[in-house]
Amino acid sequence: MAESPVSFLLNKTSIWLQQEKQLIGQLRHEVEYIQDELGHMKAFLRIADAKEENDPQLKEWVRQVREITYEVEDVLEQYMLRFARPGTNGFTGRIKKIYSSLKNLKARHQIASTIQRIKSGVEDVSRVQQRYRDMYTMVDHSSSSISTYNTWHDARADALLLEEEDVVGIEKPKEQLLEWIWSTDHELKVISVVGMGGLGKTTLVKKVYDDASIKMHFDHHVWITVSESFRLEHLLRNMIKRLIGEVKQMLPQGLDAMNADEMRELLYKFLQHKSYIIVLDDVWNIYAWEAIRYAFPKRGIDGCIIITTRFHSVANATCSEINGQVYNLKPLSPKESRELFYQKAFPRSSCPPYLRQISQNILKRCEGLPLAIIVIGGLLATKDNNIEEWQMFNRSLGDELEEDSLRTMTKLLSLSFYDLPYYLKSCFLYLSIFPEDDLLEKWRLIRLWIAEGFVQAKQGKTVEEVAEGYLNELLNKNLIRVVKTSIDGRPKKFSIHDVLRQFIISKSREHNILSNYNKGDISWQGKTRHLTIHSSINYTEESCNFRYLRSLHFLGSGDSEYSESILEKVFGGGCRLLKVLDLRRAPIETIPNQVFKLYHLTYLSLRKTKVKLIPKSIQNLLNLETLDLKESKVTELPIEILKLKKLRHLLVYSHKVLYYYVPFDNLQSFKAPYEIGNMSCITKLRREDGRDLCSSLAKLTNLRSLNISSIDESEDIDLQYSVSLPLLRKLVVHGCLTRVPQWVPSLNGLTALILRWSKLRDDPMQSLGDLPNLVILGMYCAYEGEELCFKAGGFEKLKKVWLVGLRQLRCVKVEKGCMPCLEEVSMWDCKLVDQVPHGMEHLVSLQYVEFCDMAEEFEAELADQKRKQGDGWKLAHVPRVRVFNLVDGAWKGRQL
Repeated sequence: MAESPVSFLLNKTSIWLQQEKQLIGQLRHEVEYIQDELGHMKAFLRIADAKEENDPQLKEWVRQVREITYEVEDVLEQYMLRFARPGTNGFTGRIKKIYSSLKNLKARHQIASTIQRIKSGVEDVSRVQQRYRDMYTMVDHSSSSISTYNTWHDARADALLLEEEDVVGIEKPKEQLLEWIWSTDHELKVISVVGMGGLGKTTLVKKVYDDASIKMHFDHHVWITVSESFRLEHLLRNMIKRLIGEVKQMLPQGLDAMNADEMRELLYKFLQHKSYIIVLDDVWNIYAWEAIRYAFPKRGIDGCIIITTRFHSVANATCSEINGQVYNLKPLSPKESRELFYQKAFPRSSCPPYLRQISQNILKRCEGLPLAIIVIGGLLATKDNNIEEWQMFNRSLGDELEEDSLRTMTKLLSLSFYDLPYYLKSCFLYLSIFPEDDLLEKWRLIRLWIAEGFVQAKQGKTVEEVAEGYLNELLNKNLIRVVKTSIDGRPKKFSIHDVLRQFIISKSREHNILSNYNKGDISWQGKTRHLTIHSSINYTEESCNFRYLRSLHFLGSGDSEYSESILEKVFGGGCRLLKVLDLRRAPIETIPNQVFKLYHLTYLSLRKTKVKLIPKSIQNLLNLETLDLKESKVTELPIEILKLKKLRHLLVYSHKVLYYYVPFDNLQSFKAPYEIGNMSCITKLRREDGRDLCSSLAKLTNLRSLNISSIDESEDIDLQYSVSLPLLRKLVVHGCLTRVPQWVPSLNGLTALILRWSKLRDDPMQSLGDLPNLVILGMYCAYEGEELCFKAGGFEKLKKVWLVGLRQLRCVKVEKGCMPCLEEVSMWDCKLVDQVPHGMEHLVSLQYVEFCDMAEEFEAELADQKRKQGDGWKLAHVPRVRVFNLVDGAWKGRQL
């Protein structure tokens, strides 16, 4: 996988040679020579990448090319660190420059010497390359990496709106699991689904978990991924947060400080006399079950635990003492395998007759494993329906099947990986930095890929759009899966199958581009470039070499295990070339001074830290593109931030909502510089200080997401002037408006609009209904009128409506032909509304309605309509209708 870093380096050296005009003489010639030689190797590297698995000598040659590429990158960035930094003006500045020039003569000589040595190495690998060119025919694999590159735009478009993935052979297992769930009441049921990795255990259980009958029957629904390296306290705390968050209660005080016994007791008390279904996905050992089983009451409840595991010993142990059942999931039958394969390999057509036999040959090697079939089908879907090409692919699988099914699947996954275009390989391997039980957040991943230099600009597109295309290519190839979408159907969070994750972890280590750590000692791997710290680690002075690090990630819980000495160790180890520094949850209150010496830093995250102050020295980070301060203690930005001309993503938001309809009584003021509008690269801006920033909005033409907040609900926000934000997709306004700003209805790309404390006097639905792409509309204490009317033909794409805290509202009307796509309605704390909104029977797509803290008259009318079950019941067509009331300080919900 040397093609990817070589391509990035060629792009970087081209830019560097253009910028460094003062680079003179032999040094420039030698850099240009290295660039040319690596450019000549690039085409052959595509073939070498695909063949290195079966040729150890070729594999070693590819490794040497990769190491040389990294060396060139290192020396160029060291040069920039020493000589390309901004100078200081004035007499003192000139003296410093003279001193620096004398001091750096030696450094220039060292760099020239290093480049000369690298040039010699390039000449060696170039000679070896000629020998391999004679051995391997230069075949144009038109349907692999190159064709995938050419179909980038189509792949991106196909994945924008995702439907539920087709599944095969799942109905009978699903029926059996549902039968066991409904077998007895008032007793805990435990069901274990067991089978090897890639068989589809998680897919099966997810279909059961999402079944409408399950959603209606159980009051509480929680899905927890356990994983091999789970931490008990983290697992229990996560379960508590999900259960309590589902019913919108406040979390218990001191939850983060509770030990396992205290949390088990808390769970036991919460679940008593409640109906719930909890999925524990991917349980690896009996200890995991033994550690949490006593948190679940056994009698007098209607509870169900579903476990997925690869191990029969775990499945049998979980069901031995309780009312348990074990389901052994089998591979797909030949017929089911063929059906699934055809779905994936021929998504828009049927299998041509001339490819049926070769398809059967390929399918035999998949051995009925859904994951293997899906991945290989996704790979072949990107190729032409050319029998010679398919035969070539079949031959690449080898003549003999592996005796071990898992090894067979690993080989198939390897083929799929090597078929990826160069720009996707690094992106895909990068996913291994995240913990197994973490969901991959779309925009965080995109920003990280950009910061690492994995994303190359395309004409007419932002780098964010290009990166989104990369993500959708991985989706279309079935290498990642969507687990959460935004309301407009766009992917929001992803996961990667555990078998695939194990594969990319091994591949990352093999290529020495990533080191991934959990508890225990660091086993350092030479020139490690990416380091992830999941929890406390032990290290020795000799074992660590931080000089070559390009990214450092803290992905822990922020407890005392995370010692500041780790940061001191990293920065004390000569770590000067960092591009990505992700300190989320790190237990720090100030930013280490060494951070502001990181000239190449493009990504800095202080999310969920205790940092309060951003110092003026932030101006030194001239290459910074992302600054993430979400959920930190920062309340003010220094004026010096305006010097960061490359900043694209400024994330500053600290308040977490517990009750989403309760006003923010303790909202802190947040101060941003008035001239922030001059930072025209910004694409996301999360929170600001009201009026001062408003005059700058017109300059932020790339803005996709805007959140404007007043200090308190009584403060007016003056937005009544012309603003053009053509790319805006999300708008959140917290503060008094009195009327909808005149420019809002012209936001044709807007998909989400949230208004709080707006004190609107006139019905806003007439003007907002014309927004062509609006999918989410939330109004929280935002309207002071007595009637809302959703007009016919309005809100063509709206899917979610939240009406919360509208205390003067008496009547809601829905005209026929309005909101044809609406799926969810929530009404909270609208005390004067005494009837179900007129016309809700016209909302044919409606799936879920909830009413919370409504007037007694409203609930009486609702119950009366429900009892009649005739034409008067306006919600007869809605699968789920729930009513919430506050009882003894907790929200209690019931299904109608």
